[in-house]
Amino acid sequence: MIYWQLFYEFFLIGLFAIGGGMATLPFLRDLGERTGWFTPAQLIDMIAVSESTPGPIGINMATYVGYTTAGIPGSVLATMAEILPSLLIVTVIAKVLETYRDSRLVQSIFYGIRPASVGLITSAALSIFLIAILQIDVYHATLQVIDLIRPKRILLAVALFFAIRKWKPHPVLTIAIAAVVGAVFRFADP
Repeated sequence: MIYWQLFYEFFLIGLFAIGGGMATLPFLRDLGERTGWFTPAQLIDMIAVSESTPGPIGINMATYVGYTTAGIPGSVLATMAEILPSLLIVTVIAKVLETYRDSRLVQSIFYGIRPASVGLITSAALSIFLIAILQIDVYHATLQVIDLIRPKRILLAVALFFAIRKWKPHPVLTIAIAAVVGAVFRFADP
């Protein structure tokens, strides 16, 4: 039963997450809430691992969730389910675009999809910020404003932002530095 549910959930995520891997994050957040397979904090950890490993983040996340939920078979199944809709859609679209490339309707459809992708990615970025920096769950926030301030996390985020803007280090170096700082200063709350 868990295999069928993994396939179904990740097939839907792959089908509707238009705009790349980051667009899968709102769907994954919802999936964690509905199934209990992972918490918002674990989602942030999955994002960190997925961003640190080669490959698209959406696929890496599917593999990660599948593995933590149902082992190696679950990771293979979730990954294949995430990929399948794109494979089918791209095959069909390639054939249709070959014929209707200059159609005003086709161009209008793509024009409408772009803002939806931006909205999904912006929503995901805001959720990541609220959980990672302020450590609040957007759906269950009941804390007072003073409880939301995490000075160490905010300081690290601001310092990395300005360091990236000024020196433009390689992303791997940025991730490594943040990991070391986090390990040394234990930014995780007790």
